[in-house]
Amino acid sequence: MIMALAFLLTMSVLVTVHEYGHYQVAKWCGVKILKFSIGFGKPLWIKPFGVDKTEFVIAAIPLGGYVKMLDEREMAAESTLESPAVTYSEAELMRAFNRQSVAKRIAIVIAGPMANLLLAIGLYWILFMMGIVGMKPVLGNVIAQSPAAVANFTYGETIQKINGKEVASWQDVSWLLLNESLKNSNVEVETVNSSHEVHLHQLDLSGIDQEAAAKDILTESGLTIDQPDIPAKIGIVTKNGIADLASLKVNDLVLRVNKTKISVWEDFVQEVRQSPNKKLEIEIQRNSSVLNIAIKPEQFTENGKKFGRIGVAFKMDEATQDKLFITTHYSASAALIKATEKTWDISVFTLKMLGKMFTGQVSLKGVSGPLTIASYAGQSAQMGLNVFVGFLALISISIGVLNLLPIPVLDGGHLMYYIVEIFTGKPTSDFALNIGQRVGFFLLGCMMILAFYNDINRLITG
Repeated sequence: MIMALAFLLTMSVLVTVHEYGHYQVAKWCGVKILKFSIGFGKPLWIKPFGVDKTEFVIAAIPLGGYVKMLDEREMAAESTLESPAVTYSEAELMRAFNRQSVAKRIAIVIAGPMANLLLAIGLYWILFMMGIVGMKPVLGNVIAQSPAAVANFTYGETIQKINGKEVASWQDVSWLLLNESLKNSNVEVETVNSSHEVHLHQLDLSGIDQEAAAKDILTESGLTIDQPDIPAKIGIVTKNGIADLASLKVNDLVLRVNKTKISVWEDFVQEVRQSPNKKLEIEIQRNSSVLNIAIKPEQFTENGKKFGRIGVAFKMDEATQDKLFITTHYSASAALIKATEKTWDISVFTLKMLGKMFTGQVSLKGVSGPLTIASYAGQSAQMGLNVFVGFLALISISIGVLNLLPIPVLDGGHLMYYIVEIFTGKPTSDFALNIGQRVGFFLLGCMMILAFYNDINRLITG
């Protein structure tokens, strides 16, 4: 239910903002708007508004929307002997989309994607002002024979800058490394150690796989997060989960699993993860008593591998949180600059990854469809408002960028026609438009099939 509601909210917000961009700029340009629809298919709600009696529609399939403007070309295409075109006065025809200047048509077309990008800036702006919580970029053990080991990174160093750009958290490190790796194979990382000595490391990322890096650039580069030893004390028990049904309780201290001594929480996690559908004998301390509880972890699949879980988590105390996490706040002006930079960086990164998919450097498995979006929407909604808002911003950028691609039937395809018109001095012919439309629908169809295939494959393989 949460996933369905989060997905519905996500698509409703993003589609409404996109179509409102087209709608508002078209109104400013004096174009007569016939219909504003959120969703496709059977109308669930219709209401005319304004002097032009524009029909506002909410339709059954929330995977898109459209703004229908008065356009003589569309009128001619839709006109048949059985259903002749509606007639308009000359004054109304002067407000037809096709009679507007090229500059106005370009403004109307790019307004939708720009509205999505502006939404992302607005959402990030709010998040940056509220404060971004992240893990402090303190290095744990460096993975042997990795690029980080070759670059002489050492345990306990704090990362300060990547190619001259300041970082505040591991999220910043991950993003900057991934982004910079697309520009340069060699990345300069500035760190400071516990003695306040500053070091510059030349991190060579030329040998890492881009697809693997997109999933986990930190592991691929050999960097790990410094984490304190956390006692194996249960802090959260999922209601009606495996642990709850086996009578494990909050504050139970795990001593042994199958007679193997458990010193820290990570030891307990590894024992459970490595035992899907296998019976475990867990020795716990509850208050002053020592108890033995039998439990069988349920199996789940992650990246094609099978693991076990029982539905428990640790609860971090305040001192540990202060050691691990940092909250970065920005002023209104600084947050706006930061939000604009982040939206720009993600937009450019998206285009670069699309280019690498096109050239075969990155797998097409990265293309996602509505099922994956719905899954992430539900997960982010359960993780809190800040995470969900960040997810909305990210998807809004994706929609904005994808719609600007020069594919016929997308906004970028129409923009391409109008740029050609500027140079040729005449509109694109009906024949070229028809061919372009067929090519565009074919390409979109292929993309949708690929996206659904990847979605279903993820569901099956986990």
